[in-house]
Formats: sequence, structure tokens, C-alpha cells
Amino acid sequence: MELAYIPSPSSGVLYLGPVPLRGYAFSILAGLFVALWIVDRRWVARGGQKGTAWDIAFWAVPFGLVGGRLYHVITDYQLYFGEGRNPVDAFKIWEGGLGIWGAVALGAVGAWIACRRRGIALPPYADALAPGLVLAQAIGRWGNWFNQELYGRETDLPWALHITSTDGGRVPGHYHPTFLYESLWCVGVALLIIWADRRFKLGHGRVFALYVAAYCAGRFWIEYMRVDEAHQVLGLRLNNWTALIVFVLAVAYFVVSAKLRPGRETVVEPGAADGSAGGDEPEAVGKAGSPEAEREKEEAEPKKPDTESGAGTGPKEDGGDGKAAKDATEPGDAKDEDAEAETAQADSGDRDPADTGSGSAESGDARSKDGAGSAKKS
Repeated sequence: MELAYIPSPSSGVLYLGPVPLRGYAFSILAGLFVALWIVDRRWVARGGQKGTAWDIAFWAVPFGLVGGRLYHVITDYQLYFGEGRNPVDAFKIWEGGLGIWGAVALGAVGAWIACRRRGIALPPYADALAPGLVLAQAIGRWGNWFNQELYGRETDLPWALHITSTDGGRVPGHYHPTFLYESLWCVGVALLIIWADRRFKLGHGRVFALYVAAYCAGRFWIEYMRVDEAHQVLGLRLNNWTALIVFVLAVAYFVVSAKLRPGRETVVEPGAADGSAGGDEPEAVGKAGSPEAEREKEEAEPKKPDTESGAGTGPKEDGGDGKAAKDATEPGDAKDEDAEAETAQADSGDRDPADTGSGSAESGDARSKDGAGSAKKS
């Protein structure tokens, strides 16, 4: 008794009037838009200009589609050039058949051309692209579900995929949903590389290398479960060997790059760096010359001693260390000087005329001291 299974769609094409909407093409396009949205945000966060990712995609996406189709046609040439086959079918990309190995390889060539035209290094852009690319793969794998293709061995698990089509030699039954396994694996890879990028500040292409290595590890065992026709070398499917070789290359690049170029790039797009610097200039100019800036400047400067009061000009008064200037500012000293001046003035009336000159001089000195003290009080 069948308890549970994943049903397959009765048809992979939905017609909107005369226009066919194919599930496989829709999955690929949805994955591309998600990837571009993510890479644009990550590129800006790394210091690049907004919109650069879309400009590079103008080159990378067509190259990637051509590369993916070429890899599929070359490795499964018997489907298009064998006896009773029609070579024109090799161009019918909407019927399925894109090899991720060729798509990434030739897509990288297109991205490199676009980066060269903008003066950008490819490794930092690849790092920004990696999470979006693997999520695009997770979405694109559902195109295989629409086409009822690339499934695994027979199984009675509750999540088995129910194949109903007989096209291309298919045998209806319940099989391992390898498309679902790979889709979930890709989501896990995306989470892994996002975490690793934030935790270890990866750069110089190491995020992309980690994505490639992690994807290949999962693809190896998923590919081993598939039962569709494929070329084999030494008992392994061709895609198994491809995953193994690419895995080794990705790990080697990660290790060597970490030793030769540790850390992360500080500038990924020179034009964006210049623009951000220019954007900070108006704020700095506006702040300069403001009352707040002047007040901060005055507080930061050391205060100079007041030399206009006349205090501390004589060696007898300040003793060489500015003590008279401090004493002159004391209110009590000013009052004492006023009292002495009044006493001297009263005594001047009882003295002889001969002493008038000296008394006047003393009175004058007292008045000058009084004036100095008053000036300090004010």
C-alpha cells in the first residue's frame, strides 16, 4: 500500500493562451533573478557600486547558458547524434539538459570579460556571487521535477518520487528524488559559505572555492544514486569523476590562496571607492567653520597666560614663578590695599611739610596699587 510519495506534475508545460510556459525554463529564470539580487546586495556591501552585478550578468549569463548546454550535449551526445536522433534537438534547451560544470566554467569566462571592461578583479566578484549562484542551483533543480528526469534508484521511502511518464524509456514507479536531495544540499552550502565568509572574512576567491568544494562533495554521492543513462569511466559516472577532480582543485586553490594572499580585499571596485570618498567631503566642509567646530577648537587649544593685566611684570612681585599674578586676583588683598591707602592719606596731614613729598609718593604708590587691584577685580 502506498502511504506517501512526491507526485510528479502531469505536464511540464502550462499554456497561457498560445504561449507555452515551461516549468524547466521558469525554474532556471527564477534562480537567475534570485542570484542576481543576492550578488548585487553582497557586492555593494563589499564596497562595489550598485548595478555592477547586473552589468556583469549581461556577459556571464549568456556564456553560462551556452557552456551548460555544450557540456550536456558533449557528454550525452548519443541523445542527439545517435541512430534515429535529430541533431536539431541539441538546440532545444527548454526541454532540459544544462550541465552545471560547463555553465560555471564558461560563465566565469563571460564574467571575466565583463570585469576586465570595468577594471574589476574577478576573485572578489566570484566571492560575492557564490551564495546567490548555489541558491540559483537549488531553485533550478526543480526544473528536473517538472520534466520527470534525473531521479535515483527505486525506493519505498515516504518521500519517494512518483514517476508517471514513459517518454525516453522511463519506467513508471517510485524513485529517490535526487533533484530534491541536490536542492536541499545547495541550500545547506549557501548557509555554510555565508557563515564562513562572515566568521573568517574570506577573500581573494576563497568563498567561491569553498562553494565549489562543498557542492562537489554533495554532488558526488547524489550522482552515484542516479539511474539515468550516462558514460562511465572505471566504474564511476563521468560526473562523479568531474566532481572529484573539481573538488581537489577547489581545495588546493583555497589552501594556496590563504597562504599567498591572506585576508580580504579592501577595495573591490575603484570607482565605488572614489565615489564614497567624494560623498564624505561635503559633510566635512559643512562642519568646518561652524560654531560647534570653533568651540571644539578653542577647548582643544592650551590656554595662554594673561599678560595684559600687568601682574607679574617685576621680579620682586612674582618671584619669577607668576605668584604675583595669582595674588593680585585675590579679593581680600585688594581690600587690604584700599585700607592701607586710606591710612597713609590720613597720616599725611600730621606730617611736616618736608615730609610732604615722601607722603605724596607713598600715597601715589598706594593709588597705583589700588588701581592695579581694581583692574584685577574687574
